[in-house]
Amino acid sequence: MSVTTTNLIQGPATLYKGNFGAVEPLDTAVNTVPAASSWTDLGGTQDGVKLSVDQNYSELEVDQITLRVGSRLTKQDFTIETSLAEATLENLSLSLNGGTAASGAGWKSYDPDVSSSATQPNYFAIIMDGYAPNQFTRRVIGRRMLNTNSSELAYTKDKQTLIPVKFAGHYVSASIKPFHIVDQTS
Repeated sequence: MSVTTTNLIQGPATLYKGNFGAVEPLDTAVNTVPAASSWTDLGGTQDGVKLSVDQNYSELEVDQITLRVGSRLTKQDFTIETSLAEATLENLSLSLNGGTAASGAGWKSYDPDVSSSATQPNYFAIIMDGYAPNQFTRRVIGRRMLNTNSSELAYTKDKQTLIPVKFAGHYVSASIKPFHIVDQTS
């Protein structure tokens, strides 16, 4: 077996948040920081950033054959998961999918959104910039995301306060895929 060490990947990823429908960086700009006018760096993370794609298939079977004769995709979920290491009110608001912020001289505050369950949530977009093979950049763009994890602010004597998030992707449209991945190649 031959292993090409330049194809091995290790290192952190950086997360950026944009509004749902924000102008996405072009694929040719995969090695540049997204425009600050549309994308906000979420700061440091703890324990890595993970992209997960879960696919459920229904089995097709017939009486005459003992093996599965086919499968059909019945459900697909994707998430981007991490713990935000910067326990700011802005990151707390993101983990709670919105709310109301206010500030003044020497203070700022946050109040969660307690709208009716019939209210449409505030979807947003996420960019995850990490490494690709050969020390290049891999960019994952989640186009319509919500945090589906519980939010907490734990203050303990011997541990850093983190905000755990699990951003779940959602359907956009028949012509716009829910996520896009691009690797830099040169």
